Amino acid sequence: MPKLKRSETDERPTDFVEALDRGLRLLQCFGANAGPMTLSDLARVAELPRATARRMLFTLQRGGFVSGDGKLFSLTPHVLTLAASYLRSNQLVAVLQPVLDRVATAANEISSLAVLDGDDVVFIARSSPARMFSGGLEIGYRLPAFCTSVGRAMLGQRDDADLLVRLKAMKREALTPQTQTDPKALLARIAADRAQGYSLVDREAEPHFRSISVPVRRYDDVIVAAINMGAHVDRVPVQELIDRFLPLLREGAESVRTQLL
Repeated sequence: MPKLKRSETDERPTDFVEALDRGLRLLQCFGANAGPMTLSDLARVAELPRATARRMLFTLQRGGFVSGDGKLFSLTPHVLTLAASYLRSNQLVAVLQPVLDRVATAANEISSLAVLDGDDVVFIARSSPARMFSGGLEIGYRLPAFCTSVGRAMLGQRDDADLLVRLKAMKREALTPQTQTDPKALLARIAADRAQGYSLVDREAEPHFRSISVPVRRYDDVIVAAINMGAHVDRVPVQELIDRFLPLLREGAESVRTQLL
């Protein structure tokens, strides 16, 4: 489960609404386990007093976001309205969805769009050829930024000194035997990716999967996202990612630069 995010209470103490912060933290806790959770488990994960968690849960239940019988609680489909609002209002999704569709059709492979969220990447849009089973990285799926091609493509925007500090502060657990976790080695790889304009990660995030990504820049050259394509290692060799996928991704990212504000 991703680390729960606390609001910046020290910077804006007069504007901080503690009750809202606690309610949002409680919603995030439902990802800690599969299936319904008890009040005690939710209070423990959210680091809240049991009585406080109980009041929050009943408030969320009244709003339609949570269902429960007083002992076990679970999220309702109404929670998805929050994600839907994000996707409908996000300029990146609106501008880049047609690009993903075009790239996926041309390559006959799945293409995805991701953004940074703390030390993770979150996939916020994707497209797949009509004939292909739509599995894999679903919208909302999270992975560590340091070991993914989309993450490295976006982290490359930072200068080396700042990037090394951030890499050292990240939680860097190996997800596969190939995952690079040393911060200095990661810095060297990300710097090389920055210079060549793309990132290729081979079996570091998933044991039998390799992917290639390019950064998405807005009008002022700031990197705001990354788009990628990937495939099972037995089906697509590394060189094919570079020869066939990379030109499509580069063209797609460049085509929207002037549209992103």
